[in-house]
Formats: sequence, structure tokens, C-alpha cells
Amino acid sequence: MDLGDGFWNIRGTLRIGGLVNVGTHCSLVRLSSGRFVFLDSYGFGPDIARQVMALTEGGRAVEAVLNLHPFHTLHCQAMHRMFPHAQLFGSDRHRRKWPDLPWQSDPVESPPVAARFPDLRFSLPDGIDYICQNERVHAGSLLAWHPASGSLHVDDTLNVLPIPGLLRRLLRLPRIGFHPTLGQALQDRPGAARDFRDWALRIAGDWRDTRTVCAAHSATLPIRPGSFPDHVRKALARAEPALKRAEAKGR
Repeated sequence: MDLGDGFWNIRGTLRIGGLVNVGTHCSLVRLSSGRFVFLDSYGFGPDIARQVMALTEGGRAVEAVLNLHPFHTLHCQAMHRMFPHAQLFGSDRHRRKWPDLPWQSDPVESPPVAARFPDLRFSLPDGIDYICQNERVHAGSLLAWHPASGSLHVDDTLNVLPIPGLLRRLLRLPRIGFHPTLGQALQDRPGAARDFRDWALRIAGDWRDTRTVCAAHSATLPIRPGSFPDHVRKALARAEPALKRAEAKGR
């Protein structure tokens, strides 16, 4: 999906137990230098591959693959095979899962990596674990925003709820919500819930010009420019019971 101004979101298939397709994605970004980076890995098929290769000089113009979510590791090897000259960035968990791949030394979430790609803005949520010890808890991820297109690439931290508009209005559900494991992902320390709220409101303001939210397991949602803070506030309101339960436990 071409979102304009050098940002393409590629939707993929991910089946749980081989049956239910919960979806996945990656995004291709053209940098101001004319080169490209991928956000996350996905082993897309020949039709998409032809389009990507046509854009990227047969893949030679792909500078890097930035794997943003520590629990999205299935397609790292496939992506490296397609773009063997691209620098490969990931979290510590990516390196543990694929120790034979040529990972760059700086973790993807580190400031030096963010400084290398000034066309993008990155944010790691405060108050929750990026790599949770409970491997069923996937609320933590590194978010990436592309100011030129107003596109936000996010894996599990924010979800676009795939609920029809009429039913959503009847149930009074927001269109965007935080991951259902958010409460379990909060760090075991006083103030973690407060820090998460503060972070969410901060990116809501800093990235208020978001025009499209690209979420991994649900959908791509166009939103009105300037409305992102309202979406985040509604998502926080929905997550408030989990945050208050965590605060009651001293977190």
C-alpha cells in the first residue's frame, strides 16, 4: 500500500495454529538520500518482491532492515536472503533467535541507530518492558514515525481494532487501542503506570500530524491530521482499569 511521500506498508499473513490469520506487516521507507530502509521483516511473495525490486534497484538501494519488535522474528532470515547487502538491526532477542545472521552491533532501539536515520522518529514506551520475560506478553515494541508521510509504523503496542463502525459505536469502543497484555508488561516498580501514561501523551503530541496508523496484526487506518492525540487519549481511557490495577500493586 503506497501511503505517499516515500512510505509503503506491506500487509502479510500470519496464521495462529495454521488456521486463524492474525496478519503481520512490514514497511518500506525511502530516505531523503534516495536509499531505502525496511521497518520489520516479512517474507513477501513474488508479486510484491517484483514491485519492491523495481523501486530499490533490484534491492541494491535497500540500506537497512530495522526489526522493531523483539517477538517478531519469523521472517528475519527470509528478509536477509532477499536483501543480503542491507545492514541488519534488531533487539537482543533477534540476535538470540538468529545468532548466525550478520546483526549490527548497535541494538535497534539504541540512540545511535535513531541518529543514523533522521528521516524517522523512534520511540520506546516508558514504564513497560521492551523484552518481557513472559514470552506471551508482546505489548512492548519500538514505534517508528515517518514525518514526511505522517505514517506511524507500530507492531503490538497499539492495535487498530478490526470492528465494524456501527458495532464499535454501539459498544463505545475506540478505533485504536493498546495491546491487551499492557497490564502484564508494566515494569515491577512504583510509577510504571504513570510513566506509561506520560509517554503515550507525549508521543500523541509530538506525532499529532500522524495521518495513517499501520498496525501489525490488524489493519492500516487513515486518520484525520491532528486527531492522533484524541485517539491516544481514548486508548488510554480504555486501558485505565489495567493501569489502575497495576498501581494498586505498587507499579
